[in-house]
Amino acid sequence: MKMPFKPGTMLYPLPVVMVSCGDSPENYNIVTAAWTGTICSDPPMCYVSLRKERFSHPIIMRTKEFVINVTTESLARATDWCGVRSGKDYNKFKEMHLTPEQAQIVKAPLIAESPLNIECQVVEVKELGSHDMFIAKVVAVNGDTRFFDPSTGQFQLNQADLITYSHGKYYTLGEKIGGFGFSVDKRRNKNQNKK
Repeated sequence: MKMPFKPGTMLYPLPVVMVSCGDSPENYNIVTAAWTGTICSDPPMCYVSLRKERFSHPIIMRTKEFVINVTTESLARATDWCGVRSGKDYNKFKEMHLTPEQAQIVKAPLIAESPLNIECQVVEVKELGSHDMFIAKVVAVNGDTRFFDPSTGQFQLNQADLITYSHGKYYTLGEKIGGFGFSVDKRRNKNQNKK
């Protein structure tokens, strides 16, 4: 039996990220967002949706750039704080002891403490209602060298203690239960059938 809900945003958990913006140290800012994600792989594209009243909204409207900084368990307090405090009242980098780092392409800063930084250039802004969606092309990605496997060269983001957001709360990720294609992997299924 199902209980009906009024229409709402019930798709959880979500990635929670710190979005950095600005084009000079005087106007650098960080806004926390859970309304974010991948929307295309070729060309690589992401989005972030922000309310117009957020301090970062006019900055991104003007510069047409931002950086998505993936967050971790050790960054949970900073992630939450940057979501409830306004950049018009605080220098969030300074208050949270975060390090602005020069990006490869965009003028917006990376957050050095984040394990993965995705540099984005806005290609379209969609007014949706409560939020505007900034649709952006990914122009560069920066990964912390600690998470590269030296034997394969692969980036192991799963080792960075990522966090998610669900219904107003933050969570760590659980255990891996499979990989892409595991349901049709004949070798794996054959071994399971022997048990």
